[in-house]
Amino acid sequence: MKAASISHTPLSDVHQRPFLTGVSAKVLGLLLCFPVASMAAKAGVDSEYSARLDRVLSQTPLIDAHNDLPWEIRLRYKGNLDAIDLKSDTSAAPIPSGLDPSTTGIPLVTDIPRMRAGRMGGQFWSVYVPVEMKGDAAVEMALEQIDLVKRMSARYPADLEMAYTAADILRIHKAGKIASLIGIEGGHQIDNSLAVLRDMYDLGARYMTLAHFSNTGWSDSATDVPLHHGLTPFGVEVVREMNRLGMMIDLSHVSVETMKAAATVSEAPVMFSHSSARAIVDHPRNVADDVLRLVAERGGVVMVNFYPGYVSEKRRRWIADRAGEEARLGATPPFGGLYVGQPVQAKGALLVWEREHPKPVVTLKDVADHIDHIRKIAGVDHVGLGSDFDGMEDAPVGLTGVNHYPALLEELMRRGWTDADIAKVAGGNILRVMSSVERVGAKLRDTRPPSQASMAETH
Repeated sequence: MKAASISHTPLSDVHQRPFLTGVSAKVLGLLLCFPVASMAAKAGVDSEYSARLDRVLSQTPLIDAHNDLPWEIRLRYKGNLDAIDLKSDTSAAPIPSGLDPSTTGIPLVTDIPRMRAGRMGGQFWSVYVPVEMKGDAAVEMALEQIDLVKRMSARYPADLEMAYTAADILRIHKAGKIASLIGIEGGHQIDNSLAVLRDMYDLGARYMTLAHFSNTGWSDSATDVPLHHGLTPFGVEVVREMNRLGMMIDLSHVSVETMKAAATVSEAPVMFSHSSARAIVDHPRNVADDVLRLVAERGGVVMVNFYPGYVSEKRRRWIADRAGEEARLGATPPFGGLYVGQPVQAKGALLVWEREHPKPVVTLKDVADHIDHIRKIAGVDHVGLGSDFDGMEDAPVGLTGVNHYPALLEELMRRGWTDADIAKVAGGNILRVMSSVERVGAKLRDTRPPSQASMAETH
């Protein structure tokens, strides 16, 4: 019997017709059951991925290299931890009146319940200070943010514990808690002083990003006009002193020339705390293939960023187009534009443009594409996770909070990643780099005294 005959037979007549009681009825039954069977099969596969992930993450801590929650707490609550409860859903946390909704009105995506749901074993908290802050003021703010990270951990001792070594992370993970670590986001925070660098290390900082959105006096930023074309002689001394301390050198935010100079000068592996693949999205914050190869040669790691503008080329171009339209309309005074001095009209015109030019959707799979690419070019030993959560105005669909790391890792499993591969990207690779940097530091401290170099003397 042809399938076409069955397809035109009313279901009410199936049991009334003798010629449908044989093979054709069986085929029909299979067709009717196919959606249920398909869903059951998918559920079984998903359950298998979940079980695999449970096994991996019970042995290897899942470590994110970059989260900006401490800065959001400073902006929203002036660093007052009484004003926010990290044991509850922070997406519903009250937003103080008078704050700019475009920067601090965005719901938070980090809290302890969601970290637990995300199976987290370690978090590098970003100690961020705006590049506009200079000198003593930048140092003071950095110290306040370090203090905030430590107070966060002390406030929730059943869940968080400060970590200062790779061994600490493993010990804390084994105890069922989440390791808290400190990363300095921006070399301007040391105010051109190696003594300040050493003090920040002593206070717990375990990586420093050499530059942020602007150049420092000794290193170039990826998003500023090149000034030094890499590192100055004092910048080389900063890298050497970080090696001696056992402090990871973070090359996120720096120019390509600075990336190459630092990776070449460093006696220990380097890392990118939150950057993605430039071959996929041509943004200077991302890492080009030749740099990926250099990082691999030097034993380093690139922790993939989740920011939509860095993981989707369509979104990157949309952001640039929107910025151009905003400037054309005069929506960002004091510059000129069609509606300069008329904020209501400018805002309305920008909303019209946004309706006519919808924001491209970015998903978890876009992030997985970057992880796959870095694996292809640098190797599976040189890629990890550096979300930038609570430092973004939005996040990829399916990856909107710290509870969603398992979904990303399961996507990699669907792409053929083995359990050993997943362990490396989840936390094994950054643990290896951190351990290596520690060993280099221990060796150098036996033979090299603290540097007495100053920027004035090296220029």
